[in-house]
Amino acid sequence: MIPKISLRTYTFIDSLQPQLAAYIATVSQGFLPVPGDACLWLEVSPGMAVHRLTDTALKSTRVHLAQQVVERAYGSMVIHQRDQSDVIEAGRLILNSMQARQDDRQPCRVQWSEIIRGMTPDHTVLINRQERRGSMILPGQSMFILETEPAGYITYAANQAEKAARITLIDVKAIGAFGRLTLAGSETDIDEAAAAAIAAVASPRGTH
Repeated sequence: MIPKISLRTYTFIDSLQPQLAAYIATVSQGFLPVPGDACLWLEVSPGMAVHRLTDTALKSTRVHLAQQVVERAYGSMVIHQRDQSDVIEAGRLILNSMQARQDDRQPCRVQWSEIIRGMTPDHTVLINRQERRGSMILPGQSMFILETEPAGYITYAANQAEKAARITLIDVKAIGAFGRLTLAGSETDIDEAAAAAIAAVASPRGTH
């Protein structure tokens, strides 16, 4: 008997921003996205189910697979294509195969949100030496950190924050039980980016 697939994250990004597209390219093992691509981030449980859903999307549309992570509890996939309609259609077919709607996705909860202003040199050096694939944070900048559950919603928050303000993307962890976002910039820009990120996870976008 095949177990029922639970939809954890279902988020459509209409246009990947330059920093987020570059960040995804540093962690992806599949076809790398470029700025402006439409993107769908999907996370399901149990993890192994993601293979069948990936197969459905790739055989039925022109989308490319940027990333697939299969864990025992959760499985995630990231598909993208320049044409938004291809990504939207792939999402529709995936949901149909699951006998699910995007409204069945698990609501996003903010587990932690904070702005730290005027970062010290010691603090920034430590952050820059930790495992990350984004840019560096500089002394004197402000830092915004956000943690969400499920993890996948953090990518939408990152994209909306980059749209809203001139920030530097430090880190985006969207795999596992919790998602984590770290941004840096001036106080004004970080305030604007933080507001956009919080608004994004409060009402994450679907494909219709």
